[in-house]
Amino acid sequence: MKKKLLYLLLIIIFILTISRMSYLMFYKRNHYQKLLSEKNNKIIYGSSAPRGRILDTNGKIIVDNVGVKTIIYNKLNNINVSDEIDIAKKLANLIDIDYGTNDEMKYFYYINNKKEIVNKLSTEIKIKYKERKMSVSDYEKEKLKLITDDMINNMTEIDKKASRIYNIMSKGYNYQDKVIKKDCSDIEYSRVIEANIIGIKCEMSFRRINNYNNLLNNIIGEVGLIPSEDKDYYLKKGYALDDTVGISYLEKYYEDYLRGTKAKYKINKDNTISLISDYKEGNDLVLNIDIDIQKKVEDLLESEILKSKDYKSSRYYNGSYIILSNPTDGSIISMVGKSYNNGTFYNNEIGNINKSYTVGSVVKAATISLGYKYNIIDIGTTVYDSCVKLKNKTRKCSWKSLGRVDDLRALQESSNYYQFLIAIGLTGEKYKYNMSLNNLDYAFKTYRDTLASYGLGVKTGIDLDNENTGIIGSTISDDLLLNLSIGQYDTYTPVELTQYINTVANNGDRIKLSLMKQIVSPSGKIILKNEGNILNKVDLEDKYKERIRKGLKNVSLYGTGSYYIDKKYNASSKTGTSESIFDSDMDGKADTFATTRTFVSYMPSDEPVYSLVIVSPNIDYKENEFTRTYPINMYLSKGITKILFDN
Repeated sequence: MKKKLLYLLLIIIFILTISRMSYLMFYKRNHYQKLLSEKNNKIIYGSSAPRGRILDTNGKIIVDNVGVKTIIYNKLNNINVSDEIDIAKKLANLIDIDYGTNDEMKYFYYINNKKEIVNKLSTEIKIKYKERKMSVSDYEKEKLKLITDDMINNMTEIDKKASRIYNIMSKGYNYQDKVIKKDCSDIEYSRVIEANIIGIKCEMSFRRINNYNNLLNNIIGEVGLIPSEDKDYYLKKGYALDDTVGISYLEKYYEDYLRGTKAKYKINKDNTISLISDYKEGNDLVLNIDIDIQKKVEDLLESEILKSKDYKSSRYYNGSYIILSNPTDGSIISMVGKSYNNGTFYNNEIGNINKSYTVGSVVKAATISLGYKYNIIDIGTTVYDSCVKLKNKTRKCSWKSLGRVDDLRALQESSNYYQFLIAIGLTGEKYKYNMSLNNLDYAFKTYRDTLASYGLGVKTGIDLDNENTGIIGSTISDDLLLNLSIGQYDTYTPVELTQYINTVANNGDRIKLSLMKQIVSPSGKIILKNEGNILNKVDLEDKYKERIRKGLKNVSLYGTGSYYIDKKYNASSKTGTSESIFDSDMDGKADTFATTRTFVSYMPSDEPVYSLVIVSPNIDYKENEFTRTYPINMYLSKGITKILFDN
């Protein structure tokens, strides 16, 4: 029986082997024929190709390439040490390059004068090496010790330069291109081309430049060598290990489109190299960002940050986050993040996707929808604004006594009590003084599912890596459910707030956010376009969605946001305030309470074309009851809408 199983196993292995060989022979035939052809014809590729440019929505070039004249050495199979010495000396005659280090010059002297140096070795050293009592490396060190400073000083200027070139040629793997010199002068470049030196190719390499003084560098990202942890991924895609790739954010996210095609060269019989096909630039990435608006909003924020420093309450405030978007397709028009420390401003646009905060009452457009959906309230339901007292908990109230409020005024004046009653109703009970709540697991899940349908607590799908979804609180309790209902428990990022307010503006359609407007080929063909993909629809009747939108419009007309945006712009808005504890002295311990203020808006209310999100962490720190708060969000929203509509 065992023999039969063994035979069966061998047959299976044989069949799998034949299948694998068949796959390689037929399905991968073209691939391997190409590799074989290139090897036989001695084909090599350029060291780099220009990446696609990055432009703003109006076609202004933000990131471009600068061509750099570069001299590169490629070690061919039949080039020996003697050839390399000759190549180094020829190049030293043609280009301006620094002398080698003392060690580089010593080694170059040695390889040019081996017999002379070996003859100077003591008999004792030679015997030790012959009897294998000395390692090869130690033997080489003994030789180099015999090279004196006088010998080095007497080297020709060409040999001193050649020692540096030879060292560059000798480093790394044989298959790698070795860059001898970048930023060559036109004269140097033409000299080397005319010399037609074996193993040497002259080509344009490319480096990235930002035409707007590093504006948006935080989200554009960087290019560099392939990270070691990603090498297998890139090798499978046809990259070489020394290729330059996008290693973060937009450069990485759109690598497949931005990547250029390298120049192709043929190695001639005499080991000289000739061009077969020139490089091709990558596709252009056109952003939804308006670079002029971006610059104006950044300047405005810097100005307001400086003004805030005249207020004692802003002692711990050091910057804000601002996002402008088009709600209809999720396009990001401007993404700003600024921090201010010791008199210097720092850009931190990426904080919009990886920093999260408790955001306060701005979430109430989402949380009130649970009341409608689960028949806890209806259009026009009124209550007398008051406080909630749960068992063993302190009282929770609105920010002031608001009197009798209906659902519209609850949003307009930001009633906490109205939201608390919805949260209690979701547990299946009516509020009673000093009560305890049941069904908390269900209530928490229902709240978070609803918030997620608007874009809060989930990834927005924005085209940037490492998006953070904030912190979902792990503790479940009566009072924390009430906190969750008014945005005082879980944390959210500014970009989540953008998707949330866009969802409200879009009548419940949650649309994927995008910095990319389109990808365009060098010939002008549109390859990819932002289509404003709908991720989900909020499960709520249209009449209630419209009621929520009316409530937010009232916030801008009569409520807590009535001074934030000029009424002629017909905005719908929501303000938010939350208190959090943070580490004020950077000792690793949270020790200070401060207030984060948030603002979300879309405009015009009836046919929105813009949404605005502002998050200002730690803007308010009260030393006493008379400390005034600088209303930075109000000044920012006024200034930003003026930029949008008055221009």
